[in-house]
Amino acid sequence: TCRDLRNLWQIIVLKSRVRAPTHWIAYQDKEEVVLWMNTVGPYHNRQETYKYFSLPFCVGSKKSISHYHETLGEALQGVELEFSGLDIKFKDDVMTATYCEIDLDKEKRDAFVYAIKNHYWYQMYIDDLPIWGIVGEADENGEDYYLWTYKKLEIGFNGNRIVDVNLTSEGKVKLVPNTKIQMSYSVKWKKSDVKFEDRFDKYLDPSFFQHRIHWFSIFNSFMMVIFLVGLVSMILMRTLRKDYARYSKEEEMDDMDRDLGDEYGWKQVHGDVFRPSSHPLIFSSLIGSGCQIFAVSLIVIIVAMIEDLYTERGSMLSTAIFVYAATSPVNGYFGGSLYARQGGRRWIKQMFIGAFLIPAMVCGTAFFINFIAIYYHASRAIPFGTMVAVCCICFFVILPLNLVGTILGRNLSGQPNFPCRVNAVPRPIPEKKWFMEPAVIVCLGGILPFGSIFIEMYFIFTSFWAYKIYYVYGFMMLVLVILCIVTVCVTIVCTYFLLNAEDYRWQWTSFLSAASTAIYVYMYSFYYYFFKTKMYGLFQTSFYFGYMAVFSTALGIMCGAIGYMGTSAFVRKIYTNVKID
Repeated sequence: TCRDLRNLWQIIVLKSRVRAPTHWIAYQDKEEVVLWMNTVGPYHNRQETYKYFSLPFCVGSKKSISHYHETLGEALQGVELEFSGLDIKFKDDVMTATYCEIDLDKEKRDAFVYAIKNHYWYQMYIDDLPIWGIVGEADENGEDYYLWTYKKLEIGFNGNRIVDVNLTSEGKVKLVPNTKIQMSYSVKWKKSDVKFEDRFDKYLDPSFFQHRIHWFSIFNSFMMVIFLVGLVSMILMRTLRKDYARYSKEEEMDDMDRDLGDEYGWKQVHGDVFRPSSHPLIFSSLIGSGCQIFAVSLIVIIVAMIEDLYTERGSMLSTAIFVYAATSPVNGYFGGSLYARQGGRRWIKQMFIGAFLIPAMVCGTAFFINFIAIYYHASRAIPFGTMVAVCCICFFVILPLNLVGTILGRNLSGQPNFPCRVNAVPRPIPEKKWFMEPAVIVCLGGILPFGSIFIEMYFIFTSFWAYKIYYVYGFMMLVLVILCIVTVCVTIVCTYFLLNAEDYRWQWTSFLSAASTAIYVYMYSFYYYFFKTKMYGLFQTSFYFGYMAVFSTALGIMCGAIGYMGTSAFVRKIYTNVKID
């Protein structure tokens, strides 16, 4: 239908509007100000939200106003605004007035009692400014339950714009079956000195995000980077210098002395080090996806540093989806070129796997959780039309752009121009000590990268799973840079030790040793869930661990790609500088 086409176009553009956003409005005196009711849910389960009127609240008498999803992020995050029915006009005070009446039968009382027992909070919006209120409270004995029936709104204005909103809940009424409860409200307008562009500052928590522990963690990680880079540079330069000297001395020996000599080290595997990795199709798809995730992370962080994305509902998610779709050529370029260099022939299959690897993982998890959300009748349930639109983005935006990147990658950098010729017969891998085995290297490789970011993980988790707005994206940029440097240094050291043990299986080892950071992040998420939160219930638990698995996997793929790219440059460099007959 025309409406479906319009919604699809809005989702693809992501910034298209069906109406002027309310924060653009400069109000006239006596002009209508809309109070939107959004969601209600348990305080400790932030993601478990329901429509406000899923509880037996009553609505005001004013005519309802239809609301449309402004962005894809708003639809995916379960924002479903409903008109409160309250009559609010700009700069027009409203004395205490009853706007509706609840006929409290036993069923409605039980619904309110359940909400109060589980500490339900609700969220509203005025001019895109969020407001939170509590449904009710219980007495000390937990026998009687009370509902807050009076919403006292204080709205600050600067000129002809709204800059501040405060809600005070009053009018505590005991919940008794078969009674009538009157819901009332009042509105008081007051002049404010807050600038319009600074009106969201009150929702930020500088004391939390700019705590000295946060600064200390950044400083500590930065010092770790300096130490690690210096250590790696010193060890590798000194060790490689000795290796080069030893190999140069061997070149001057005659054949008899060379045969009697004790040859060992990374030079001995020069004929196998550039051998294609096992399962090159999957490997190249992972590398391409990791490079794309890194590009998306970098661009989104830069945009978030420039623009205050937290001031618009779902803007961060919308931006991430838009940037991910736009950077699909990065995936195709790096994945396709690597697959071509490794001699892969099924490039179309590789392109499809690379294009849909991350979307399939995210959508699969989202659809699984969506079934639970539908069972719970939660607002997080994704509408069918939105799911179809996401699939359309994957097929009609991501796939074609990935195809373009794959073709460019195969034609521009798909030639296997290795500094060493690959032997026809693989060299046998000698036995080595247990700590030089690839499995051990993989398990230990992610410890230092995780150590450089785990403090920042706490702040990111708290902003997403608790009621904090993350806004210090400068910290996140520093942590991303530190993570990249530490990951590359660690994987280079691991690869050097592996090659020195004459084991040429460095491609997967370099990728997995960096990607193992995701295992430690996911293990930390268990600690955070059980010791830092009070989450409960099937819905919140599945939502938490499902999306934490997606986050950890994406982080692991990104770190793995970064580690492999850095290690690949290192391997090419050391074998380029060695004279090989």
